[in-house]
Amino acid sequence: MRPLRVGVLGVGVWGDKHARVYAALPEAELVGVYDPDGARAQQVAAAHGTRAFASAEALLEACEAVSVAVPTVAHRAVAERAAAAGRHVLVEKPMAPTTADADAMLEAAQHAGVQLQVGHVERFNPAMLAARSKVSSPKFIEAHRLALFQPRSLDIDVVFDLMIHDIDLVLEAVGEAPASVSAVGVAVLSDNEDIANARLEFRDGCVANLTASRVSQERLRRVRFFQSDSYLSVDLFEKSADYLHVDLARLRSAAHPLSKVGAIGKSKLAVGPGEPLALELEAFVRSLRGPAPGAAPGAAGRAALEVAAAVRAAMKQRAAHWAARTSAAS
Repeated sequence: MRPLRVGVLGVGVWGDKHARVYAALPEAELVGVYDPDGARAQQVAAAHGTRAFASAEALLEACEAVSVAVPTVAHRAVAERAAAAGRHVLVEKPMAPTTADADAMLEAAQHAGVQLQVGHVERFNPAMLAARSKVSSPKFIEAHRLALFQPRSLDIDVVFDLMIHDIDLVLEAVGEAPASVSAVGVAVLSDNEDIANARLEFRDGCVANLTASRVSQERLRRVRFFQSDSYLSVDLFEKSADYLHVDLARLRSAAHPLSKVGAIGKSKLAVGPGEPLALELEAFVRSLRGPAPGAAPGAAGRAALEVAAAVRAAMKQRAAHWAARTSAAS
């Protein structure tokens, strides 16, 4: 079977990475890239042995599928253009600025009969892949995503920039949207919130506590799942996973409280190799060639976006409350 002809629309930091991965992927042929910054497009094309196209339309005509890695505000327009050309699309996260934009993108893909998938790359982190089969009916989920400050993606807040990764993982684990959302956020070095904490409560009683910062002095990406008979700690940065499991039969038969400790077994899960983005794009390409699971489906991207929007609204509501109290006090 011949390789799938793919292209990359937008070659900033992430678009460059997409081009690099596609160029090395046996199942894909990187036919080219496009970026409004022609010099940047030429630079990336030369680095990965491909062609810089003069227009998005010309690139779409030459390929069968594209990665969309333009700024978030342009996701809808570019994805709709690709769908209208009959091209399958993988759009980087966040899927769109608003759920209305996401709905329009989903409708365009359905109307054109093409796939629309979303780059929630942490789904393909080897540590998460190793832990996923152990996640079952979590009661409490805690996630910390801390990053050093980078002068990019400042057009969106830290919820849409970083926390949305963990929102997607939580929604996948729980299997439903939260019943309630509360949040707090603070702008530190940009005009948007750079630090945020959100609490998601679900109808089945599960609670998720998510913290994200893009102005931290350390790098941390960790998700922990607390379950009735087990505990999982997944380090997405180090790509490792610890699993603690309670042997219920041994626990019930323990004659003394201290002997119950022996019912707890701890192990490190076997984590496979691989770069998350490479695994994601490989899944995307394979899903277009046959009945294989792909990247996050468009509906999942839309669901994560809806929760992120609810977190943002909760942050704004709390900030307005603070401002009103401060004004009244003065």
